[in-house]
Amino acid sequence: MKEIVSAGGIVLKGTGILMLRKANGDWVLPKGRIEEKESDRHAALREVREETGIRARVIRPIGEIEYRYVNIWYNDETIQKTVFWFLMAEIGGRLMPQKNEGFIEARYVSEDDFEACARHEDEKRMIRKALALRS
Repeated sequence: MKEIVSAGGIVLKGTGILMLRKANGDWVLPKGRIEEKESDRHAALREVREETGIRARVIRPIGEIEYRYVNIWYNDETIQKTVFWFLMAEIGGRLMPQKNEGFIEARYVSEDDFEACARHEDEKRMIRKALALRS
């Protein structure tokens, strides 16, 4: 089994949550692998910037999630993934989805709509936690 460690950001702006829409229609949060000698915090900031075009600052860590999946694109290998999440605020940039990663839209989804949009239950749980911690 292969282990992957990633980090991501829940960027809040007003009453919106920064999300990405994939080509298959799924809405997800920006996240990605932690590079060698990179902190989870730095990786989360880098991934938000690379995947959405938005520069952000970390407000605080939120928590982590773990899950397993089978990589059907590579020998049906089982992947054990850990993702560290951070609550963030936008400080600049311009919304621009990273097309070469399969993202076709980046936007702030309303707090009222994220439950219907977000694809993964663990991401919904982290968003709810971020919203509770923001004040």
